[in-house]
Amino acid sequence: MGFPESAMMTYMGLYALQHRGQESAGIVASDGKKTREKRGLGLVSDVFGDGTHFEEMKGDAAIGHVRYSTTGSTTFANIQPFLINYKRGQIAGAHNGNLVNGAVLREQMENTGSIFRTTTDTELILHLLARSPKKTTPEAIADALSQVRGAYSMVFLTHRQLIAVRDPRGVRPLCLSQPPGGGVVVASESCAFDLLSLPHGRSLEPGEMFVADRDGTTESFFPFKEVKPAPCIFEFIYFSRPDSRIFEVNVDKIRRRMGHKLAQENPVEADIVISVPDSSNTAALGFANESGIDFEFGLIRNHYVGRTFIQPKQNVRDFGARVKYNPVRGILKNKRVVVVDDSIVRGTTSKKLIDMIREAGASEVHMRVASPPVRFPCFYGIDTPTREQLIASHSSVEDTARFIGADSLGYLSLENMLSIKGLPKTGLCTACFSGEYPIDIDDGCSKKAFE
Repeated sequence: MGFPESAMMTYMGLYALQHRGQESAGIVASDGKKTREKRGLGLVSDVFGDGTHFEEMKGDAAIGHVRYSTTGSTTFANIQPFLINYKRGQIAGAHNGNLVNGAVLREQMENTGSIFRTTTDTELILHLLARSPKKTTPEAIADALSQVRGAYSMVFLTHRQLIAVRDPRGVRPLCLSQPPGGGVVVASESCAFDLLSLPHGRSLEPGEMFVADRDGTTESFFPFKEVKPAPCIFEFIYFSRPDSRIFEVNVDKIRRRMGHKLAQENPVEADIVISVPDSSNTAALGFANESGIDFEFGLIRNHYVGRTFIQPKQNVRDFGARVKYNPVRGILKNKRVVVVDDSIVRGTTSKKLIDMIREAGASEVHMRVASPPVRFPCFYGIDTPTREQLIASHSSVEDTARFIGADSLGYLSLENMLSIKGLPKTGLCTACFSGEYPIDIDDGCSKKAFE
């Protein structure tokens, strides 16, 4: 808010955050009197092209979203931000995270006459907002969010205000920049600020609501009951870009230290270390540095293929795994290779990669994973599958190594991961590794996932 070309700036920010979602993209802009929106399925470039038509998206305030579905199907109706008309006027909202009591609340509201156009948690929150008896929009948002449980980093836009809020446990990141010349920008990761040449600013605190008014005034307050924070450890392992600063911590430094710890815990005799680009590059560099084994680029990534982990369907993930990477045969031939990856979820991608590396002539292939075994599903905004599909939930390390075809397999232990210098001191959500969920899970969302 506070920039004449807010829609264009939002478009550029979404480019920087494309790794967080590839199913759809949308922008809502406001000039204080009229609100305009553009949404579409696909990547930011698919929806907005080169951005030359943004003259029609006039306004000094805008919000945008790239979708990575954890709740709701990939349809046009589910593309965010959502824009609604209600008793206080117009409001647009966008949400990163997932609610654990969403299904129960939706059923209750449908039984009392509510009509839903989408299958997302975000629309549910907007319904609660519209029903709130509170007088001001920030109060109504706080009232609505006090009725939900789960993870949410959200932005709302009205003709007068930009409102950003994180859930009380701060599971998902949300960063704030207030340039010296005026204006307010919020984004899931600080890498969006770099593209816009803005200062990194700070992270919103868990449970914080930040309100920016069109007249330039800002206000920050904490409307929710204070609980122990639980920022998501998987943001450091995989989801966030290494050049981002989230939860007041540089992602690159944490990943590099994960690689150091991994090498200390799981040493191996080998000739080269390679990464599974790009999310494990930094951890692999840390592993190579600590072990004294040369780092090489043994796999080349096709950057015109998206992130296979966050593709919505398994058959798309399988196709992506085949076309996303290509081995460098001159580097791999007759070498004992250590492959460092950030995580193993289903194991299918690891198996294809190891087969590919062996076909390129590697004499040995050892897999090292810079995180603990993923044994439990996530309900807070990372689309890990059911326990049945998580290979570590039903296979030993030795059995997993045999399945993926590795000569050896080693994970970073939970204890060593949590001992890494620089991680948030207030606690972390490690539910996907430990099964200890910081936010109670309703039976409605957990029963099938635990089967």
